Amino acid sequence: MTEPTEPTEPTEPTEPVGPTGIEDLLRRHAPQVLGALVRRYGHFDTAEDAVQEALLAAARQWPQNGVPDNPRGWLIRAASHRLTDALRADEARRAREERAAALAARVAPPDRAPSEDDTLSLLFLCCHPDLTPAGQIALTLRAVGGLTTAEIARAYLVPEATMAQRISRAKQNVRGVRFGRPDNWAERLPAVLQILYLIFNEGYTATSGTSLQRRDLAAEAIRLTRTVHRLLPDDGEVAGLLALMLLTDARRAARTGPHGELVPLDEQDRARWDRAAIEEGGALVTRALSLGPAGPYALRAAIAAVHDEAPSAEATDWREILGLYDLLIRQVPGPVERLNRAVAVAMVHGPEAGLAELDGLERELGDSHRLDAVRGHLWERAGAYDRARAAYASAAARTLSLPERHYLQTRAARLKP
Repeated sequence: MTEPTEPTEPTEPTEPVGPTGIEDLLRRHAPQVLGALVRRYGHFDTAEDAVQEALLAAARQWPQNGVPDNPRGWLIRAASHRLTDALRADEARRAREERAAALAARVAPPDRAPSEDDTLSLLFLCCHPDLTPAGQIALTLRAVGGLTTAEIARAYLVPEATMAQRISRAKQNVRGVRFGRPDNWAERLPAVLQILYLIFNEGYTATSGTSLQRRDLAAEAIRLTRTVHRLLPDDGEVAGLLALMLLTDARRAARTGPHGELVPLDEQDRARWDRAAIEEGGALVTRALSLGPAGPYALRAAIAAVHDEAPSAEATDWREILGLYDLLIRQVPGPVERLNRAVAVAMVHGPEAGLAELDGLERELGDSHRLDAVRGHLWERAGAYDRARAAYASAAARTLSLPERHYLQTRAARLKP
């Protein structure tokens, strides 16, 4: 990574940037800024508070004053000032203040660009084995993925207050933990892979907002997964996860129309798919399957490869996909996997068979709109248009993603008698 030039003072602006561009910029830099502060000063919880204050200050100042030449340096410097101010204000912990001052005197200037290792070290810190699996995932999505507490709560189908408590407990538990790359990679790897997968999913299909996709999150998940793959090239699940991300992200350009509207897989222009990503993902799937018994990520990647390698939607080998889902369900019998398998069952054995597979999923999926969306799709294929219309309308009312809502409302409207 090329070292940037020395940043200007935090208040010096360049040309103004729109709110959406600034929001994307802040989301991209937030985990690297947090990693830099934790590496230099420790105190994860206090550092995160300081970073949040710096982000808020930037969100207020940059739209009027313009974005600094070195946004990341601006944020690191602003957050460092807030962190040291907070430490000095804590009279009961004068020893910590002295330690922070000593560290500040020894380390490089706070606006020096953090390396990729900072983000990766932050990722593994958040996956510390002393944390519960739920705490590991929630903390990393918050600190490294840049997701809000509400977005994480929706990903796990729990109340926002519950997720906020989970994150708070995790932050307390990593207080004092040494920052750096751990030796026990294997112990933390399953949680790390699950976290990266969730970050990618949020980037590929945003759970809320006006945009279907958050390219920055998907790209960050791919970048971090590539880093882990370079470090563990012989791990089949790491290769499988990277393959899954590449094969899925390869369709990104074709997933939206000219006005940002959602385009379903069977209607996408496959000429717009990224063939280089598909070739790389396919090679990684082959590699993953050669490294031993296929794990869940390798199987999901194999399913994605069957879709991507089909020349048309009609040519998709749904029997092979169903067979792969049968293998996946044996390892991960979760509701999302069963929901996806129901679509494959419908494509092989007919929509009525797929609808029968959906029985009993309501309790497990809670308020998720995806069950009704799939139900609407299968009822439509079965010719039961009244039922399909009602299911689409129900799904549209539940989703917080505006592109998904518009798509579901359009599907319902075109089935009107």
